[in-house]
Amino acid sequence: MRALLASIRTRILAVLGRVGMYRLVLLALILLTAIAFAVSFTGRVVATPSSLALSALVLLVSVGVVDVIGHAIIRRPLRLESGAITALILLFVLFPTTDPAGLAVLALAGAAASASKFLLAPWGRHLLNPAAFGAALVTVTGLGSSMWWVGTPQLAVAVLVLGLVVVWRAEKLRVALLFIVVAIVVGSVRGLITAAQFGLAQTPGQIVWTAVASSPVLFAGLFMITEPLTLPSRRRDQIIVALVAGALAGWPFALGSFVMFPEVAILVGNLVGFALAFRARRGVGLTLASRRRVTPSIEEVVLRPSTPIVFIPGQYLELEVPHRRSDARGTRREFSIVSRPGEDVRIAYRVPDGRQSSFKQALGALDAGARVSTTGVHGDFTLPAGDAPVLLVAAGIGITPFVSQLRSEPQRDAVLLYVVSSITELAYTEEIAATGARVIVVARDASAHSVPAGWETITDRLTAASLPSLVGDLGSRHAMISGPPRLIAELAPALSDARSVRTDAFAGY
Repeated sequence: MRALLASIRTRILAVLGRVGMYRLVLLALILLTAIAFAVSFTGRVVATPSSLALSALVLLVSVGVVDVIGHAIIRRPLRLESGAITALILLFVLFPTTDPAGLAVLALAGAAASASKFLLAPWGRHLLNPAAFGAALVTVTGLGSSMWWVGTPQLAVAVLVLGLVVVWRAEKLRVALLFIVVAIVVGSVRGLITAAQFGLAQTPGQIVWTAVASSPVLFAGLFMITEPLTLPSRRRDQIIVALVAGALAGWPFALGSFVMFPEVAILVGNLVGFALAFRARRGVGLTLASRRRVTPSIEEVVLRPSTPIVFIPGQYLELEVPHRRSDARGTRREFSIVSRPGEDVRIAYRVPDGRQSSFKQALGALDAGARVSTTGVHGDFTLPAGDAPVLLVAAGIGITPFVSQLRSEPQRDAVLLYVVSSITELAYTEEIAATGARVIVVARDASAHSVPAGWETITDRLTAASLPSLVGDLGSRHAMISGPPRLIAELAPALSDARSVRTDAFAGY
């Protein structure tokens, strides 16, 4: 079942991965806004068409103005998608209005949210969710109040469907669902206690339905708690954040005059995440030291960090290369780290023969000495604890995380199945051979004379049916697959007998 779910997940990710994360979130919020605007004509939501349109305009302008000023000060290219996302999230959290005083509050919230990206951003990462900060500021100060009017049955289905698309693309489905489930359970318990105390005529089913469809938990869980620049990188830390924030969102309470509004619960979760992953969250400046071709289609870049980067072999870094006229996937990409901890950071990427993305063009145009930055290291595609034997399945550029892992733990009992289109595309052969791992090369033109001594070769296409027989002791090994989503989807079902299955899909960039 685990392998089947991994197969389904990667097939969907392969489709969603064609659109950049920021662009996808923005498109989802625009569509949700359009749906809300249409529903507002029926009078079934608190927003009217005029208040919704005017409030959206004010938020977009206030966020945009501060974004322009902030980016000019720090001398970095403007990210229009980021500002628009913040503004549209605030649109669903705060009360839409046409009143001048209310619009001034919205403008303040938008400006504060945008300013927090620059003023509360240690090491290049957001300390607090910008939209939650803007909403909390006007609410806690009494200048206005958050309403979370998006929490209504009329919008619940749209929020759920669009939000699931977003978190699936971000690979944060587990975190979002955990937050939502915890908030619903806690909120339902609170509702049952309140109904019993005051003798309210509500059935348990009605109370649970209210906690699901008439509360902010769906929107907060799918669009806010999973914000990548505030979420810690490791899954266990993300789970703690989801538990804490979900419990606080489900049962708001007051500490004296301080009320735990939903946006404050998100901010508390942000602080918990920051404390849990203080070192790993650091953004670091990088200097391009050198580049080289490791195969005809794979280029390696060596980056020298301004301060040491702490990571676990198998994790990836998010690299930002600002450039004009970026395509739909923006100016940031994720790269598995090839090097071992303590070395200069090495990343590699495939250079296609045809048209390249704007990011690859910008990265390829950088000369030695150029400066780029990373928001930190992320990911849980790491070797299992202890010395448990592993099966590593890599396709093409998917070899990169395994190079770091094998070199860091050469004593590990590891079998590497390395799938390439041609023997000329084998990368890092000397480094892998030095680890002593058993390596099986799958390539149509492979031969014993074309690979390092001791390596095995297979010329037939690797399939789900043939994979178990190549390994022999699959049931005793933890399986890890890295490569294109299509390959992962094809091979994952064959690994159902493995002790565990971890995947790392390279959706392309």
